[in-house]
Order: sequence, then structure tokens, then C-alpha cells
Amino acid sequence: MKAFFKRIGKFFTKTDILLWLLTIAAVVYSLMLIHSMQRAFEYNFMASQVLAIILGYIMAVIISVIDYEKITKLWWLFAGVSIVFLGLVFVMGVTVEGTDDTAWIILPGGLSFQPSEMVKLFFILTFAKHMDFLRQKEKLKSLFGVITLLIHMAIPVLLIHMQGDDGTVLVFIFMFIIMAFVGGVQLRYFIIMAVLLAAGIPIIWNYVLNDEHKARFTAIFDIDGNAMENYGWQQYQGKVSVASGSMNGYGLGNGARVSSGIVPEQENDFILTVAGEELGFIGCCLIFLILVLICVKIMLDALSAKDYIGKMLCVGVFSMIAVQSIINIGMVLGLLPVIGITLPFFSSGGTSVMSMLMCIGLVISVYYHKDDIHEEKGILKGKKYKYIRSYNYE
Repeated sequence: MKAFFKRIGKFFTKTDILLWLLTIAAVVYSLMLIHSMQRAFEYNFMASQVLAIILGYIMAVIISVIDYEKITKLWWLFAGVSIVFLGLVFVMGVTVEGTDDTAWIILPGGLSFQPSEMVKLFFILTFAKHMDFLRQKEKLKSLFGVITLLIHMAIPVLLIHMQGDDGTVLVFIFMFIIMAFVGGVQLRYFIIMAVLLAAGIPIIWNYVLNDEHKARFTAIFDIDGNAMENYGWQQYQGKVSVASGSMNGYGLGNGARVSSGIVPEQENDFILTVAGEELGFIGCCLIFLILVLICVKIMLDALSAKDYIGKMLCVGVFSMIAVQSIINIGMVLGLLPVIGITLPFFSSGGTSVMSMLMCIGLVISVYYHKDDIHEEKGILKGKKYKYIRSYNYE
């Protein structure tokens, strides 16, 4: 028993308490919003969300105390599981009501599971390991190294695109760009990719995007036309709900538009509309603040990492949360097309919140073990140690 309490004390001494508190604030806030909008639906979103949050935190705590170096050594396992998960969608995949892509698997008991959400975590692990390997072999700045990174990114992107979930595809692409840029890939490769992308826009528009994709883009500028009745309807109603709350909102449980369920997917991609209507501008700003603080704390943990791979794991999680937050908020406010991306920690969705919390556990593992002995260098870091790490992993 004494050893048990000693371990508990060690956990609270070494763990990133501030990041835990920020995520708790986010999920508690999200449960308040989900509970409020629950009155518009028969399905019990709260039960599945609470279960997912509990499981997510259990997994996050377990991951946080395991040395992330040991986790990344299993990169081959995560790569294989990713392929299996994404492959199962083509065999067992279903289209969930309110979506237009086949990216879910129905589990026993009627619960749905979205493999691509878990693959985001696995991608961060394998991609960070891949970059660390190239760095050690001095291939990170070579054309060959960049091509292997592109292939690494292309595998999940193509599989998820074939499922029709192009919103998630966009998140993977931005995760790749941010991790590669911060990790040391030379700027000239990004310039080349940007030029090729700009030159390929006409081809993408005419031969890659289908009519639905195009309609989602044009709906932003055509709210008075046919698009407002179809692909622009959700975005239009979302903006009306956010604007109707003014500064303070109508109060939780008092929003008439929330009660009517007039905004499609208000429990998921458009959860911000619930905050806007019932808690007003202040409620929306609180969401923005929590997400910004989470992202800032993750980057601070990246700066304190003891090695390159720890830094890249944090950057990967940061990029995922930041990109999804920006795109989701842009969708709701009518600045970006609706492409089906959840708001991290806040949107209803068990797989999404579980994977987010597990990613937070990975970041905290980097923080938790930042003062440990480096296995390869045998050098200590930290105030309580005599010697300070002197090598440069950049």
C-alpha cells in the first residue's frame, strides 16, 4: 500500500497538471453543451460521450506514465494496426446518419467507431519515428528522405479519401506539413509543393472534386441562391444561431433554436452554435481560450522535451488540435466550406474524444519523462540532477 501511494505521489509530482486541468475544463464544458442540446434528440449522446471520456482518460493516464521512447519503438505495430483499421472500413464500413462518407464501423451494442480518428494518433507516432530515423541517418534534408515522408503521408490519405472522408484527409495533410516543417525539412521542398499545388488547382477543381465538393465551396458565396437551401443550409442556420446569442446568450437550456434542432449536426461539427446561442459571444470566446491554452501548453512541452522525437510527438498533437479547431470554427462562422471536421474535445463523438485524450496522454508522457536518463546518451537533465544535457538534437 505504501508503494502504491508513493507511485501516486510521483505521478502528481512529475505529470503536467496544467494540461490535465485544461483538458478537464474542455470536456466538462463540452458535456454542459451536449446535455443542453440533448433535449432536441431521442438518442442519448451524453451516455456514450461520458463513457468515451472515462475510457479516454484511463488510456491517457496509462500512456502518460509509459516512456514515449518505448511506445515509438512499436511503430511497426501502430503502422500495421492503422492499415488494418482503415482496411476494415472497406469490408464493414457504414455511413452514419447525417454524413455522406463511409468511414464508420458498427460495434456490438450499436456503438459506432471511426478508425480514422485513432489512425491520427498512430500517424503522429509513426511519422515522428520516421523523421527521427531520417535525422539520425542524415537523410531528413535530402530529396529521398522527403519522398519517403510523402509516401508515409499518402498511404492513410489515399485510404481515407477512398472512404469519402476528405475533411479528415485535409487534417492529415496539414499534420504532415507542420510536422515536416518544424522537424527540419528544408523550405525549398515546401515551396516546390506549393507551386505544384497552385498549378494543379484547375485540374483538382475539374477532375478531382465532385459536384458536392464544389457546391460546398460555392455555398459560402451563394447563401441567397439554391446553395442556401442545400449545402449552404447548415452553415446559414449555424451563423444565425451564433448571432442570435449576442453577448451573453439565452442561458443553457433556454435556446429555442437549440431545442428545435434546426442546425444539422449541432451536437457534432456545429457544437459551437449551441455555445453561441445559449452562452453568447462570451461562451464562444471561452471555448477559443481553452483551445488556445491547450495548444500553447503542448508547444511549451515540446520545447522542454529531452529529445527530437519527443518534440515531434508534441508538434504532431499540436498540429492536429490547432488545424481541426481552425477549420471547424471557420466552418461554423461561414469562412470555410463545411467538410465534416469536429471541434476537438467539444464535439460529440466517442472515437474523436478518446483519440484526443490519448494524444494528450502522449504529450504528457513527453513531459513526464523529460528529466529521465537518456538511454542513448546516458546524460541527465533537470534541476535535481548534477549534470545537464549538453547535446543538440536539432
